[in-house]
Amino acid sequence: MALMTWSDSMSVGIARIDKEHQGLIALINQLNNEVAAGKTKEVLDGVFTKLIDYTKSHFSYEESLLRSNSYPNLPTQNKEHVGFTQKVIEMQTNFKSGKSVLGSPILTFLSNWLVNHILKEDMAYKPFLATKGLK
Repeated sequence: MALMTWSDSMSVGIARIDKEHQGLIALINQLNNEVAAGKTKEVLDGVFTKLIDYTKSHFSYEESLLRSNSYPNLPTQNKEHVGFTQKVIEMQTNFKSGKSVLGSPILTFLSNWLVNHILKEDMAYKPFLATKGLK
């Protein structure tokens, strides 16, 4: 069962970013499904790693797009991205070392953070980039 579902209300109007957001949702759902299926620690860690790598790649692209268009709130975006990445890496480290279990609190954090970030921070740049003619 899907933990998260993409909706058009999450669209920032930039096809690549929307597709990458959908990819992040798919990875969080995959992680949720693997946890629910009782997969091994190694399998879960592999999905966690894919999520972190994909997130870093997405943030890099998003920030480069915002930078090249002189988005004035880029420092806020960057701060959000760095904080999230550090938190997720810490979660993975704790999971790998046995200090935490990969379960509902982590999955809820991931899904809530992503939805809130898209609907607040990313939506803030939507009208700005639209004036630049980006799609």
